[in-house]
Amino acid sequence: MSKQVTALASGLVLGVGLSISGMTNTERVLGFLDLFGQWDPTLAFVMGSGVIVAFLGFKLVLKTPGPLFDDVFSLPTKTDIDKPLLLGAILFGLGWGLVGYCPGPALAGLSTGYIAPLMFVPAMIIGLLLSKRVSAIF
Repeated sequence: MSKQVTALASGLVLGVGLSISGMTNTERVLGFLDLFGQWDPTLAFVMGSGVIVAFLGFKLVLKTPGPLFDDVFSLPTKTDIDKPLLLGAILFGLGWGLVGYCPGPALAGLSTGYIAPLMFVPAMIIGLLLSKRVSAIF
């Protein structure tokens, strides 16, 4: 139960942070991607802040004997760059550049009442389900 409560609290903190920083606004995200037009650096500050907090958090947490709600830390072991990683990165980048949403801000955007996340999230879920079927074939 504690694991689920912690996951919910973490998700809520992320969603509130994304909303406060304006990252649920697709125009801000697309403005960040518009390097040769009306470039908006806001997303760079949000990402930089997140990287700093995550870096410091990992340094502190990994010094502890173990996680609070699990037996061992679940850290990625795969380090190679393969076709699925590249394809996923390309699809993510294309979707992000075309629409201005990625999963976190899209889910947080559901609380705004705007129609874009209401259309994007179901399409994202369908894409996730389809990707599992397609990857099972290959």
